[in-house]
Amino acid sequence: MSLHPLQRTARLVLGLLGWTVDAALPPQPRGVVIVYPHTSNWDFAIGYLAKVAAGLRLQWIGKDSLFRWPLGALLRRMGGIPVRRGARAGFVDELAREYAARGRLWVAIAPEGTRSFTDHWKSGFYHLALAARIPVALAFIDWGRRRVELRSTLDLTGDAERDLEAIRAFYQGVRGLYPERAGSIRFG
Repeated sequence: MSLHPLQRTARLVLGLLGWTVDAALPPQPRGVVIVYPHTSNWDFAIGYLAKVAAGLRLQWIGKDSLFRWPLGALLRRMGGIPVRRGARAGFVDELAREYAARGRLWVAIAPEGTRSFTDHWKSGFYHLALAARIPVALAFIDWGRRRVELRSTLDLTGDAERDLEAIRAFYQGVRGLYPERAGSIRFG
């Protein structure tokens, strides 16, 4: 099987930078991917290269101010979906309807919601997964080991503390570029 030139290029760049990628979307046609920790703008660059290198059909969420001219059209073509930070409540319902309407949709979300330190995660991904009845895939960009991974999924139970305990166990030992900015794995 031959690789697309962009896929080959992304693999080459990541290799030259010392990164390894072990990523594949689960067989389910729809789901949400949480990516943790998100402590630097470089997370996007490495994450996007990993997406391309692994050939993942994956969209991602970003703050709407990123999608203005001149980069807006390019970011949308790269799989970006803008979200208005002030209108979060309607966004979960809107995205749940989008999942119901599409045959295939995987969306990546940074549950911290920011690169800066926050003492908790936003719960939107959790409510979205429950509302749309979709699995949560767990991904990380580990700067300590220079490794990107997306292999594990979690079917949520609806018991937030139990689900967060499983998520905390998965992310144990994963390090962001700026570890002091990584948010606690708990809801506010």
